[in-house]
Amino acid sequence: MVTHEGRHFLQIPGPTNVPDRVLRAMSAPTIDHRGPEFAALTTEVLDAVKPVFGTTGPVVIYPASGTGAWEAALVNTLSPGDRVLIGETGHFSTLWAGLAAKHGLRVDVIPGDWRRGVDPAAVRERLDADAGHEIAAVCVVHNETSTGVTSRVPEVRAAIDAAAHPALLLVDTISSLASIDYRHDEWGVDVTVAGSQKGLMLPPGLGFNAVSRKALDHRGSLTSAYFDWDPILESNARGFFPYTPATNLLYGLREACAMLAEEGLPAVFARHQRHATATRAAVRAWGLEVLCLDEREYSGSLTAVLLPSGHNADEVRRVVLERFDMSLGSGLGKLAGTVFRIGHLGHFNDLSLAGTLSGVQMGLQLAGVPIKPGGVEVALEHLRDAG
Repeated sequence: MVTHEGRHFLQIPGPTNVPDRVLRAMSAPTIDHRGPEFAALTTEVLDAVKPVFGTTGPVVIYPASGTGAWEAALVNTLSPGDRVLIGETGHFSTLWAGLAAKHGLRVDVIPGDWRRGVDPAAVRERLDADAGHEIAAVCVVHNETSTGVTSRVPEVRAAIDAAAHPALLLVDTISSLASIDYRHDEWGVDVTVAGSQKGLMLPPGLGFNAVSRKALDHRGSLTSAYFDWDPILESNARGFFPYTPATNLLYGLREACAMLAEEGLPAVFARHQRHATATRAAVRAWGLEVLCLDEREYSGSLTAVLLPSGHNADEVRRVVLERFDMSLGSGLGKLAGTVFRIGHLGHFNDLSLAGTLSGVQMGLQLAGVPIKPGGVEVALEHLRDAG
């Protein structure tokens, strides 16, 4: 049995810890979602969330998970039989590919080893070979939550442009939005997919699509009454939704956007990078391996740690949970049992990271993983000197 003395350390890569300010905002009484007070809330939230995506265009909000937002991106832009190109970067890219196939789309996968991001050169090669422009969309997971690898979206956009290809660019930012630098408009993204439960510091329950003008004009024949952008955008213009919205989560979203604005997004991104760098320093000081192989693709949201052969990452997670009341992320898909994931995103500070890494170090030792002591000290030195 896990005993709860003090606070639980929720160090999975999402859902993340919800700040007290957001919890208090969500505890406000529910209001009439057809009344003027709600219309004012909707207008405020829709305006506040745009800078987080780096867009001046519309952001569609659903009462849905990130999976729902994936589906919305596909059904609003594509037609049965369309080809989509997806880079295999980890467990979630494969799930998105599977979802596309279920909708009757032809999925072309760029194979990957789950230790690197999408290869822009491979995207260029596939698009150059598509003389008939059958590929309707390129799908990229910006930050692969299962691996701690961040794909280089601007380079993918450049590859599409260099091929002079009309394919839409659809990007999943579920574990990067409000944690890692992201710019929907500047990077030429057509649909950005996001969820509420990670960098936005909310509970699960809201899904998002930020939508370009090109995406709005490129409507396919896949259909969904629930995810259709048109009635939502029409209702949003008056401050409402065509369905019952997640009212209290919208209260929380307004507060979370206010917190991000107060800190400033550049400072938010710098904080996440500082914590990620300190975590990787600790992992290497322990003599262990970071799963991500390309330093250009290190994640600011999480670090996936690869264990030596013969050691089970789930055993480490079990020990850490039972002894120190801390949850770490499991290895997913083909990484099950070989990696654990340290989440360092959202509502998180230097001392939270110090406690997290202390628990990981003790857990590794108790689980019999051969490590060098001192990883925590190396991380503390980095945090201290980074100022």
